[in-house]
Amino acid sequence: MAGTALLVLDVQNELVDPKGKVGSRGFAQVVESRGLIPRIATVIGAMRERGMPVVYVRVGFRADYADAISRSSRLAHLKESKAIVIGTWGLEFPEAIAPHAGDMVYTKRAVSPFHNTALETWLHRQGVDTVALCGVYTHMVVDSAARYADDAGFVVKVLEDCCASPDPELHRIECEKILPLFGTVMSSRAFIDGL
Repeated sequence: MAGTALLVLDVQNELVDPKGKVGSRGFAQVVESRGLIPRIATVIGAMRERGMPVVYVRVGFRADYADAISRSSRLAHLKESKAIVIGTWGLEFPEAIAPHAGDMVYTKRAVSPFHNTALETWLHRQGVDTVALCGVYTHMVVDSAARYADDAGFVVKVLEDCCASPDPELHRIECEKILPLFGTVMSSRAFIDGL
């Protein structure tokens, strides 16, 4: 897996921390019960030990949301609570999985980590042919990333135990029925063992 990169998708304080404007509504409990942060930290450590790239992607907007692309109602609750604003604590990653100096960090304004970012170009320039995905929500950013990466010719590996959705049933359906259409769904342990 010499050409493998780990993509850490939307695992940011606002969403996964109990003090986050979204995390405080119950999703932080899901993240904690699944052991998501320690598991992602273990995978990041394994990647770093082997000198393999870890790329971080987060979602964020201006304080006035003038840069919000989507017109769907799903952004309404974010705007109402003034969540995921660029330059705030909510956009940062939990300390246990925080980027190191030199790691690539992309801020997006859409569900897909590839839309209007230089992520795909950077991956190709690094000789990456395989992307391992972890993040929240499984049914949104992980799904979107898997579909795009497959269309772009990357081998896709989804680390099931490093992903979560607010509704466990959505996560299950994605991992059992949808994501296998675009790549391999596997445990973080199996991924690490294969590095």
